[in-house]
Amino acid sequence: MRIAEVRTHLLEHRLDTAFESASMRFDKRVHLLVEVICEDGTTGWGECLGPAGPNAATVAAYANWLKGMNPLETEKVWATLYNALRDQGQRGVTVTALSGIDIGLWDIKGKVLGQPVSVLLGGRWRESVRAYATGSFKRDGVDRVADNAEECGGHAAAGFHAVKIKIGFGVEEDLRVIEAVREAIGPETRLMIDANHGYDAMEAIRLGQQAAQFGIDWFEEPVVPEQLAAYRRVRAEQPIPVAGGETWHTRWGHAEPLATGCVDIIQPDLCGVGGFTEMKRVADLCTLHGVRLVPHVWGTAVQIAASLQFMAAMVPNPVRVNPIEPIMEFDRTHNPFRQAVVKTPIEHDGGVVRIPDAPGLGIEIDREALARFAPAEAS
Repeated sequence: MRIAEVRTHLLEHRLDTAFESASMRFDKRVHLLVEVICEDGTTGWGECLGPAGPNAATVAAYANWLKGMNPLETEKVWATLYNALRDQGQRGVTVTALSGIDIGLWDIKGKVLGQPVSVLLGGRWRESVRAYATGSFKRDGVDRVADNAEECGGHAAAGFHAVKIKIGFGVEEDLRVIEAVREAIGPETRLMIDANHGYDAMEAIRLGQQAAQFGIDWFEEPVVPEQLAAYRRVRAEQPIPVAGGETWHTRWGHAEPLATGCVDIIQPDLCGVGGFTEMKRVADLCTLHGVRLVPHVWGTAVQIAASLQFMAAMVPNPVRVNPIEPIMEFDRTHNPFRQAVVKTPIEHDGGVVRIPDAPGLGIEIDREALARFAPAEAS
């Protein structure tokens, strides 16, 4: 069994209302899927986190090494591709592109062996996970305080046990938003804040000290990911648990933050960290250092399915009668192709998401949707 071809599928939808995080503006939704095709016709699907165009170009570059390789030899393929571009690419699109390919290979492996990826990773500990709602970006033309409060109140009413909101637009304004959201969701719903590295250490510390009164579960990406010393300052000088890691690619990118106590919660993204092959290594590092792992998820149903497979296989921490169970990030921002790309959408039911149990990722791609959401120039 050999790899014959690798294809990329760019998906795009222009938004009627743009929205912003502290570090990025979205006037359209753009994601990249990867299709790995074997000589016998078996296909596997993956997804890449980050800029779709550069990811597509890098996947195309990797195709030179991929063709003719055995798709079941995931460790060998991963090392071959990583080593091919490692001199200029220990982090960034070389790894996010590799992530999409690796996920596709595990999808193939599961289909060939007739097992969901979670079983191949070591076993299914759970058949569903609780989800938390991510959203509450800064939207154009609306009052941010009222808009975020109304949105999060809706998430709580829909059954989500937790919500995460975007901050990083200024300490005083952010505090008004946090207070309004807490009032809207009530005292029982968990609340997390995500600055998307929009603060420096002094601002983040001031925000954390004042926001703690509102019962915040974690403070995500308070400062830019390169500033590990600043992460340690923020963690030491304000009381909210610190989270981060969606851009600390590979085991090497996570090793120093874990070893030096930068975060309480690590958040690798399966489509950015290096795929299943590398995500498992990062999970092992977390176990070694006693740091909780909560995956970052931002993509289509392909990424959702892949992340669910990984979460099904996460060993309970600790193993006991009532273990600390993983929770699933569930994007609630507008994206019409998020679920359209699969024939059976992966939705929540009262804030709980079932984990697919069919072979591979457990999904079937809707090719008509891929064509419908392809950019006009690619159609």
